Amino acid sequence: MSSIFSNLKGDKVIWATTALLAIFSFLPVYSASSNIAYLYGDGSTFNYLVVHFFHLLLGFCLLFAIHKIPYNYFKGLSILMLPVVILLLVYTIVQGTTIDGANASRWIQIPVVGVTFQSSTLAAVVLMIYVARYLTRIVDKEVTFKETILPLWLPVGLVLMLILPANFSTTAIIFTMVTILVFLGGYPIKYIGIILGAGALILTLFILTAKAFPGLLPNRVDTWTSRIENFANDEDTDADYQIEKAKIAIARGGIVGVGVGKSVQRNFLPQSSSDFIYAIIVEEMGLVGAFGVMAAYLLILFRIVIVATKSNTVFGKLLVIGVGLPIVFQALVNMAVAVELFPVTGQTLPLVSSGGTSIWMTCLALGVILSVSAEREEIKLSEEMENEEENPLDILSEAI
Repeated sequence: MSSIFSNLKGDKVIWATTALLAIFSFLPVYSASSNIAYLYGDGSTFNYLVVHFFHLLLGFCLLFAIHKIPYNYFKGLSILMLPVVILLLVYTIVQGTTIDGANASRWIQIPVVGVTFQSSTLAAVVLMIYVARYLTRIVDKEVTFKETILPLWLPVGLVLMLILPANFSTTAIIFTMVTILVFLGGYPIKYIGIILGAGALILTLFILTAKAFPGLLPNRVDTWTSRIENFANDEDTDADYQIEKAKIAIARGGIVGVGVGKSVQRNFLPQSSSDFIYAIIVEEMGLVGAFGVMAAYLLILFRIVIVATKSNTVFGKLLVIGVGLPIVFQALVNMAVAVELFPVTGQTLPLVSSGGTSIWMTCLALGVILSVSAEREEIKLSEEMENEEENPLDILSEAI
């Protein structure tokens, strides 16, 4: 056991918090999956628990492997992987798979193994690494907006446009994270303003086109607009079903909850083991569980800032912020949706919700962060060893 822990490099708090969230996830996933087991399975939740275990096992294997790679290698890997994820996104749109009636262009079926994979999550991680790499190249340089269009904004725009038709919330989160990253990377604010304006214009044209030709994107734009309208409208409608059930679950939770495995709303709340798992956590564990989960993500955010601050290179700093901030942001969005502070988005709770792709890509991003932290530890250790080695001349001078 000690040999295993000795091979875990990087920030120990991130390792511990990630492991605790993963272990904790078995409770709400096991409880919330009963509804899915009843509707789509044989009524047994054990199979879903086993699947969740293997998702986490593969995720932690990925995390361990990634954190062993020197983080400078991710510069070249992002260039190689960007065309791959673009092709995956195109393939997803053309050959997307429907899962439990969900939109058909979010997932692809991996041949032979029969596993579904959401390509947009991989594209998000690769794109953030790519943007961090480019910002590192132009740091302390005066750049014009024109010379950044092709190397920076064309890949960003292409990835976002390929994700947008099927997943507006993911597109919005990636765009927000890219904007924050380029701001932190010193990209001129006036150029960021141009990008924000261009993004708003493209989104407007996209919505108008979808409205004018509804056959191109059946139901997608209507779904987005209805969710926003329902969020802004105080009147109860049939479309508010998910939010109403989530609020009932949260109200039943009280301070300490009704008890693990005793949720009632899991039988009525759609996506109770993924998108709305936070509501089930609050129902069963109350405000204690709610604030405990929130505190875990805020602790990860705090450690991400620490790792970024201590990194010796600009790329290391931007890389940690680029891949780490979306994890916490997605978690906060998921929790905000459950308490109706945000429109329904379909975003999972990282490391806690069921779903292989979300777990794997979260572990991938955390592995990158730990790679940066591990290299910093190695540099610090080598510096300490050098300081401990006494120079023979110093010893002679002290003797004299």
